[in-house]
Amino acid sequence: MSFSVWIKRLLIISLMLISLTIVLVLGRAKLQQNSSISSNSDVDPAAWSPAKVQLQAVQEQQEEVQDFSKSLTNTSPTPKVESKNKQADKLQSSAKPLVNTAGADKVASTNNQADKLQNIPQYSFKITEAFKQYTPSYKIALAHPSNYGERFATDINGVPVNNQAIIVLHETADSASSAINTFQTAHSDQDKQVSYHSLITLDGTIIYIVPPDKRAFGAGNSVFDGPNGSETVQTNPGLEPSVNNFAYHVSLETPPEGRNKEPYHIGYTDAQYYSLAWLIAQSSVPDERITTHRDVDRSGTRIDPRSFDFDKFFNLLHSFRQPIS
Repeated sequence: MSFSVWIKRLLIISLMLISLTIVLVLGRAKLQQNSSISSNSDVDPAAWSPAKVQLQAVQEQQEEVQDFSKSLTNTSPTPKVESKNKQADKLQSSAKPLVNTAGADKVASTNNQADKLQNIPQYSFKITEAFKQYTPSYKIALAHPSNYGERFATDINGVPVNNQAIIVLHETADSASSAINTFQTAHSDQDKQVSYHSLITLDGTIIYIVPPDKRAFGAGNSVFDGPNGSETVQTNPGLEPSVNNFAYHVSLETPPEGRNKEPYHIGYTDAQYYSLAWLIAQSSVPDERITTHRDVDRSGTRIDPRSFDFDKFFNLLHSFRQPIS
């Protein structure tokens, strides 16, 4: 074999090795870039109004929502829920208020309530360094559309409602997975429709269930008695008035030892208190408008959340947010 042939072979082998090296270097750089992108996307934390992740969940269930809405049109006795914009347009174009003359007393009561609410002070808070140091894990488990609805701009008599938000605390009474299963099951019977906006598991994970701008069905016959008097709104002529129209419902998973009908149990985990305070710290709801299912219930059957330590909760909440004067 001649010398020139050996030279050609060496050149070819060298070129192959150089090409392989370039491919490996480029592949490694691309892998690092993808890893960086993935890492950055994982930084996005949960929030009081997790719009992005909830919007994705809503879009994924869009077809299911449409199909179920068609079935409700034919089978459900629940009155049609209209958006605030549609209700406002109706009120502006209507020559007469949508008032049921048989319920004049209710209308007067609602008007009095609205007058009282006009002078409610607004609140603002800022988060603290302690808040920034705590980031709970979270999941999305969107409820079936039959188990939540729109927030109404008027009550059943057409009277505008402008209640400030309250937060109602609950407990699941069973496991978190059992509650989620109930919320994700279609219910055409309005007496069985139920949901929370969010749920906090024993390990502190926040599960987002109903978008915060929607009305969760967390309380039946209920009234909030606060500094501004008694507040409740009736949005369905077939159901008792409730706080659902202006409430944000948050539930704690009940510990295994407390999944019974006893009035007390061992209480909730530290992780649950931290995540609850972290969640609420991002809202503008003041302390005096944070209440419990037991306190707003008028059926006489609700006692949750049992064994809740308000001192512990408020100490954490105040460490996570401070009022802005």
